[in-house]
Amino acid sequence: MSTRAVTKAVIPAAGLGTRFLPATKSQPKEMLPIVDKPAIQYVIEEAVRAGLTDILVVTGRGKRAIEDHFDRNFELEYYLEQQAKHDLLKEVQGTSEMADIHYIRQRDPLGLGHAVSVAREHVGDEPFAVLLGDDIMVDESQLLRSMIDVHARYGRSALALKRVPSDEISSYGCVEPEPVHDGLVQVRSIVEKPAVADAPSDLAVIGRYVFTPEIFEALDRIEPGAHGELQLTDAIALLLETQTVYGCVFETGRYDIGQKVDFLRANIELALDREDLGGDVAEILRRIEPNGVTDRIKSAQTGVLSQLMSTSRFARLVEQEAIDGDKAYRSEEHTSELQSPDHLVCRLLLEKK
Repeated sequence: MSTRAVTKAVIPAAGLGTRFLPATKSQPKEMLPIVDKPAIQYVIEEAVRAGLTDILVVTGRGKRAIEDHFDRNFELEYYLEQQAKHDLLKEVQGTSEMADIHYIRQRDPLGLGHAVSVAREHVGDEPFAVLLGDDIMVDESQLLRSMIDVHARYGRSALALKRVPSDEISSYGCVEPEPVHDGLVQVRSIVEKPAVADAPSDLAVIGRYVFTPEIFEALDRIEPGAHGELQLTDAIALLLETQTVYGCVFETGRYDIGQKVDFLRANIELALDREDLGGDVAEILRRIEPNGVTDRIKSAQTGVLSQLMSTSRFARLVEQEAIDGDKAYRSEEHTSELQSPDHLVCRLLLEKK
């Protein structure tokens, strides 16, 4: 049983980002901005809020921009100080002071399991967290804290789990759960990207893990799978042979920014949540073809708009608000009205939701 506290985090960031080409041809996908911060900064901030300040980023070729972002930039700091832009100066300096960040290269793209394995020397015999950069959690680190608490209580590994529709389960690792108590399960088995008919449950493994150091022994034993890659799921399956593994089930707060639609959703929703941006962004969205939004929603069986409508707060806003033509009902007496679908368009909030 692992009794040491979790203080270290490993963030794999060696992927090529092919889904976002050509934008990622010459810059790391982890540096793509979500509003005005690179995606990986959200992940590191999450780790820091959970008390993990010793962070190892596993990078690859062409990822130097990540190191530069979390390093000092004396010329920029001097300029901001001379221009009396003290808020910006504090923010820029904060990126290099938030944690003790280390870097190591994954020389060959041999899968997530291999990326975690290269952290062995840094982690040693301590428990550690793994945070995948494609998943941004906007939950004040509640999920990660709960996983660390599970390790503190049981001395065992913990996985983040989320229920997904059956037609999506084949895109994830999937577990066979046994309930422990509300929001916590014991993992009985795990399989990587099962066919719908073979999935043991609807609980998918999402990109947050807390591992005991014995995961490295399991990683040593697994065999390469498709394309010669070492799957982290296979190592977890081996770990289950000798140790109990738990799963923390969560529902909200996740953005899968490895998918273009969720990347766009993250930018829009996080901008709406900003006091300095929310009102202006809502106004821009309200002005987008106000007479044609409904027709576009009804006719778009696929595409960004329909997916946003089905996966985000936009669907709730449509249900809550009605507009007659392009005139928004702004008074309190109209907020509960619901007209026919032909008259429904998105009325976005003017204040932080």
